[in-house]
Amino acid sequence: MSLINPFRKNQELVLSITGLTSEGQGVGRSDGVAFFVSFALPGETVNVHVIKVEKRYCIAKIVDILEPSPNRAEPKCEAFEKCGGCALMHLSYPEQLKAKTQFVRDCLERLGGVRNVTVSDTIGMDDPWRYRNKGSFPFGFIDGTVAFGFYAERSHRLIPLFDCPIEDARVTAIARSVAEWANRNHIRVYDETTGKGVLRACVVRVTSTGERMAVVVTKGDLPSKDSLIRMLDVESLYHNRNDKQTNVIFGDSFTLLKGKSQLIEEQNGIRFAVSPQSFLQVNPVMTRILYDTALRLLNPKQNETIADVYCGIGTISLAIARHAGNVIGIECVPQAIEDARKNARQNGVKNAEFICGLAEDVLPSLVKNGMRPDAIVIDPPRKGCEEPVLSAIAESGVNRIVYVSCNPATLARDVKILSGFGYTVQAVQPVDMFPHTQHVETVCCLYHQKKDFIYVSYEPKNAE
Repeated sequence: MSLINPFRKNQELVLSITGLTSEGQGVGRSDGVAFFVSFALPGETVNVHVIKVEKRYCIAKIVDILEPSPNRAEPKCEAFEKCGGCALMHLSYPEQLKAKTQFVRDCLERLGGVRNVTVSDTIGMDDPWRYRNKGSFPFGFIDGTVAFGFYAERSHRLIPLFDCPIEDARVTAIARSVAEWANRNHIRVYDETTGKGVLRACVVRVTSTGERMAVVVTKGDLPSKDSLIRMLDVESLYHNRNDKQTNVIFGDSFTLLKGKSQLIEEQNGIRFAVSPQSFLQVNPVMTRILYDTALRLLNPKQNETIADVYCGIGTISLAIARHAGNVIGIECVPQAIEDARKNARQNGVKNAEFICGLAEDVLPSLVKNGMRPDAIVIDPPRKGCEEPVLSAIAESGVNRIVYVSCNPATLARDVKILSGFGYTVQAVQPVDMFPHTQHVETVCCLYHQKKDFIYVSYEPKNAE
């Protein structure tokens, strides 16, 4: 018998909030119908306004909090509830960590079919503010002024900002300078709907060594270039040209306007060259903990060959190389591979090889040609691993996998596939890379008890 939703749009009712979704929405029920309410917390009684009705659930917004949760916190950001960035800033930080542990546990159980596994408590920060070392800011024309900011949730409506309490203060200061330059020089802002205008975005990065990089993105040529160069006090300034009518930030063309072509970042005693398109975790404090956790669970030996799939600029690969016999890194971005090879040379690492190509093409080919790693690290994008990657892992006969994930849902999906190949979860450690947001990083270790496995050695080339 199908459920008929008795509620209607624009109706108001009182709800008791009993749970929290992985997106940070409060969950309540009435007459067997689930209600999802943004910015409501478990334990609260709220008066809500129904904004969307589906067959089995409703979306609602808070009209009034009748009984607040004792865990409710005062957000430090004036754009909270407008900007789509932080979904949990209204929840006390210790409770955020508990919620993220539960997010990971729920995904592994419900989506991954994992039973009786212990998910360790999420490792958090002593000071969960000003942790982001990178910001990507679109521009808009608001009340007659060029402004930077973030988009509202599920929209491209700009929420203007002066500052952001989770960004390094130097990042937003540079974004303000770009906005000031645009206003002084009457630079037109790009409009996605019409495809007209010039200034699209700026991307700002700061490093632990104190260096700053700014990339200003325009449609067409960069106007008032000399004025921009004079105004921005940075160690590296790039212009990126993106003429496509798209919401992708970067185009293909990068021009160095002043300073260094690359910055230097230091993590776990290793120095990395950082280019405009380099991927680095945005929270340097928790990155050290994340990689130390991955290395501890991997436990590499001096006689072992380790594959690092989705290796980026070699951040994990080079840390592993100090403890392993050989490391093979795989990454599809040519600039990242170039940086990884350069990083290996600059750090004196000679036992790491980096291969450029799609993981779903390169790993199956290596396995087919005899590569049999002792362990594999996978650190995929949010969409998780392609099926050929997981099949090649199983075919390689590797007995331990360390999976570093930024999305518990795709982690759970991939764990379920790997379990079909005989792998079992041994340890799960969430790490709070992104305080005040709903996102969580997870390190998951899987083992396989193989029988009749024949080891075939694979000798990688030394890094050039």
